[in-house]
Amino acid sequence: MSIGNSWHRLKGNQKLEDTKQIQLIKDFSDAHGVPGQEQEVVALYKDRMKGLGTTTIDGMFNALTALNGNTGKKPVIQLDAHSDSCGFLVQAIRPNGLIKFVPLGGWVPTNIPAMRVVIRNKLGEYVSGVVATKPPHFMTEEERHAVPKIADMSIDVGTTSRDETINDFHIDTNCPIFPDVKCEYHPQNGFFFGKDFDNRVGAAALIEVFDQLQNADLNVDVVASLSAQEEVGLRGAYVTARKINPDISIVFEGCPADDTFEPEWLSQTHIKGGPMLRDMDTSFIANPAFEQYAADTADQNKIPYTRAVRTGGGVDGAAIAYWKGIPTIVVGIPVRYEHTAYNWTTLIDFQRSTRLVATLIQQLDEQQINQFTEVN
Repeated sequence: MSIGNSWHRLKGNQKLEDTKQIQLIKDFSDAHGVPGQEQEVVALYKDRMKGLGTTTIDGMFNALTALNGNTGKKPVIQLDAHSDSCGFLVQAIRPNGLIKFVPLGGWVPTNIPAMRVVIRNKLGEYVSGVVATKPPHFMTEEERHAVPKIADMSIDVGTTSRDETINDFHIDTNCPIFPDVKCEYHPQNGFFFGKDFDNRVGAAALIEVFDQLQNADLNVDVVASLSAQEEVGLRGAYVTARKINPDISIVFEGCPADDTFEPEWLSQTHIKGGPMLRDMDTSFIANPAFEQYAADTADQNKIPYTRAVRTGGGVDGAAIAYWKGIPTIVVGIPVRYEHTAYNWTTLIDFQRSTRLVATLIQQLDEQQINQFTEVN
């Protein structure tokens, strides 16, 4: 009888934990934050970190959280994710009221036309708009087949003049623009549909790991960094690494899944395949001993994972590793269709990734960290 009751309690606790994680991911996906305008995401992060550690925020909107129980006498691990996501910025208002904009982050031009967006105006209000497209009735044959140029695109918020857009809608130069997509969770398959999972799943993962580490007896001090402006050159991570001065680092990233367009033998990041351990991209090469230690830990704990050698992309891990050459790995949570307005990710990949990282942190000590830099 007691075994049965324990099992039901375990199932109930897991359901409660799932519900909490689902809401956390939805909240971070729905928050708006393009490079340089991450305040809403950082405010959410600060709120969710209450009780888990001490958070400070700098003028760049980098947020650092020291885990409860840190001593200042142990090796320091930096646990990182970035707060920003791809979006746009108002450049100027055209005479007819349409809005000329510039991209923030790596957009493919064909993914932008007809996108629904919201613009945060000078009063802090959100104004709905759409990336305007010429109706096919008016297109030449050449225009129908041409790749659109972002410089020629405009956003329409339902105005007819420059004066109306600026003075009535309070939209002008430097107002941030975000995809307008509400996050959904589909319990039948465990999928999330929403925007900005690169890297809001990573931001949520910082909260989840800190929650798992509460009251743990650790041999390291842990500082989380929610780094700003990753999508425009890893800028925040260069700052957070210098502030934290870590001995070792783990970086969470919402990483692009390739399972819908690569053959199975070549797919290195697939939905419901567990965390992706990134061996290499154009900016970063993982410390090989630390990377293998993470893979071995996943094997020992029966956590499925993939490893990836990429010929594109860049991650905060590069900027952090450049600081004193510390051992660094990237743990990717698979996301389909990154750098578009519409993404898929899954609860099980989030749970497996956070479980792996929490396990690694609980195992690490000074002796193990030193072994990652041995060459004999």
